[in-house]
Amino acid sequence: MYKHRQTGWVFWIPLGAVVLGFGVAAYISHQQALSGSLIAMSFGLTAGLLVLVLVLFGSLTVKVDDELVDIRFAAGLIGKRLLLADVQSCRPVTNRWWCGWGIRWIGRGQWLFNVSGLDAVELSMKNGKTYRIGTDEPQKLCEVIQSKLPKTVPSIV
Repeated sequence: MYKHRQTGWVFWIPLGAVVLGFGVAAYISHQQALSGSLIAMSFGLTAGLLVLVLVLFGSLTVKVDDELVDIRFAAGLIGKRLLLADVQSCRPVTNRWWCGWGIRWIGRGQWLFNVSGLDAVELSMKNGKTYRIGTDEPQKLCEVIQSKLPKTVPSIV
């Protein structure tokens, strides 16, 4: 079984700094005046929302067993399970920088699951859909998936 977790530093570093900034702003505005309490509350709610984003999308874990490719973001609530029997092909790819991070539809039946970097593994499915799984181990992940794909026996004519 293959299991790998990639931390999304592109989320953690800037959002962590913003959360810290909003926390400081909330504290300062709460200390200044009673009218600052409303401002402090809005800063606090914004910081809380950003922490929720970090909890939900701060990392990406990919598991491959004999039947499934399981893609899960940080807390495990959001993700996708793909049956290996439905995978037609697998190859390492490099995403364009504008594809971004998170879960994205990137056109022509392609979905992207990514938390950091541009490297990914592209799974072409038998139904025509394509999934790109962001990883910092594209070669290794691709090799594992290819080793698990059902082998086809050439037909004798």
